[in-house]
Amino acid sequence: MCGKRARKQNAESMLTFRRAVGLIHDGCFKIVRKITMAGNGDCKREDVYRVVKAFASKGEWMNPEAKHYMKCLVRDFEQNGLNLTVTKKEEVQRLRAQIEELSLRYIRNLNDDSSCLLFSEAELVGLPTEYLKSLDKAGNDKYKITLRSHNVLALLEFCQVGTTRRMVAAAYGKRCGEVNLSVLESLVEMRHKYARLFGYSNYADYAVDLRMAKTSTKVFEFLEDISASLTDLATGELALLKDLKKKEEGELPFGIEDLLYYVKRVEEAQFDLDFGALKQYFPVDVVLSGILKITQDLFGLRFQEVADAEVWHGDVSVFSVFDLSSGELLGYFYLDIYTREGKYGHTCVVALQNGALSYSGERQIPVALLISQLQKGNGGHSGLLRFPEVVSLFHEFGHVVQHICNRASFARFSGLRVDPDFVEIPALVLENWCYESFSLKLISGFHQDITKPINDEICKSLKRWRNSFSALKLKQEILYCLFDQIIHSTDNVDIVELFKHLHPKVMLGLPMLEGTNPASCFPRSAIGFEAACYSRIWSEVFATDIFASKFCDDLVNHHVGMQFRNKVLAMGGAKEPIEILSDFLGREPSIAAFIDSKTKHSPYDAKFS
Repeated sequence: MCGKRARKQNAESMLTFRRAVGLIHDGCFKIVRKITMAGNGDCKREDVYRVVKAFASKGEWMNPEAKHYMKCLVRDFEQNGLNLTVTKKEEVQRLRAQIEELSLRYIRNLNDDSSCLLFSEAELVGLPTEYLKSLDKAGNDKYKITLRSHNVLALLEFCQVGTTRRMVAAAYGKRCGEVNLSVLESLVEMRHKYARLFGYSNYADYAVDLRMAKTSTKVFEFLEDISASLTDLATGELALLKDLKKKEEGELPFGIEDLLYYVKRVEEAQFDLDFGALKQYFPVDVVLSGILKITQDLFGLRFQEVADAEVWHGDVSVFSVFDLSSGELLGYFYLDIYTREGKYGHTCVVALQNGALSYSGERQIPVALLISQLQKGNGGHSGLLRFPEVVSLFHEFGHVVQHICNRASFARFSGLRVDPDFVEIPALVLENWCYESFSLKLISGFHQDITKPINDEICKSLKRWRNSFSALKLKQEILYCLFDQIIHSTDNVDIVELFKHLHPKVMLGLPMLEGTNPASCFPRSAIGFEAACYSRIWSEVFATDIFASKFCDDLVNHHVGMQFRNKVLAMGGAKEPIEILSDFLGREPSIAAFIDSKTKHSPYDAKFS
């Protein structure tokens, strides 16, 4: 690329970026929403729909990507009801408004819930001093436990008093009881009506048809196959936890409220991992340098920091990304990784400009922004990362590479605009490098002497810890995924009875806590992931297949890395995901590698003693 064109594209990219940041910085979310709605307006115009559909039917002149684009475009129009009668269109709009209002009411009820429990210090034995100091006290000198997830999870993990754990878990599972149960029942009923207007028999079929899984039947088969394949391992894991509880608490029955506490106890005994001390081996600068090195070598890239770039805060840095062999400028990314007041509070990658072809036929320069909430070091030293933060940073950097390497021609398929069942797969593939000795040594170094990475024993412990009680944890997640899929694929389900039936069936006989109603405090089914809760497991399963089949025997195989870049990352959404993965793997993706990874690497071959 000539220097003049590169400078022009750089300037255009920077201008696009500044506009985007201005919107975010000013908090103009209503404006952003209006812009988005205006951009989607053409997909609600009947005249445009008729022209697009007529053109799509004459697809003989189009290349495969263009044909796929037209297919998706027609589907977008029809998802907006353009192929429906006037009466049905009006009903679609009415139901959409009601569904949105009910979804927000469900979340609002949970957010407004101020339930709390009071406990004496003796009832909270085992909780860290810092945790107790963070709690408010009531007039009778008892500690107030508000039923927020961070409070509850910490208590269930550390509190040694079984009755306290049970009381907190029960109260947490009763939040918004009848209120949100009624909201969810109405939501599900309306979603089924909505789906039937489009010709589907239920909402799950409507939602999944637009995703990689394609049918609700396929989702059920997927979840049940994984659950059944992990039953033996999960049974052994549960037996180990039950034995430990018997030693500590006698003949009291093991309940679902005991799971986190006894998992923590076993992990403390079996793994020589002090995560507080481990932070000293993960300075931010060392981790970032290692991530850049690994992704450069693997995918044939070159990263170059842009000096004196115009940014919105002194902590932000900008990098150009070049193709290593040709020197072509592929894109830019911004790193805004340190916490500060008023900053967006989640870790994510934002696509600021896609790499699709412009109206003039030239490819735009993709621009990505990686946002995180890491703590800066004191006294000029690099901040230290907890290990989960290292994994999160590697994951998000996977999305940066995914965005930059996408070469789809249409904005509809560019950047991270891919099938939601597929979008997390590349980033989850890269997470695997966080658990391998070779790469762990590249991203670690003692903060006082960065030439000293973590040792081999810690590397092995981290890999074993990753698979700690993985079968039981997956069973619990599958329980909620099955619940979500059943209510959205079946009419007139008794939601409370369904959970009572599913819980012991999936969780190896462990009953649901008496009086709780998990459906009333399960927001994923209410908004955002309705009929799609399975998607996280789906992505992890196929990411494991890719890593195990192609990368695990040679972590720096440049040839395989370039195949992944060209066959998977470059495609974006330009082909069906199953075709993309099958082309890369040389076969259809399978759950076998995922199941094998859980059983082969399980650290619990012997009884805990």
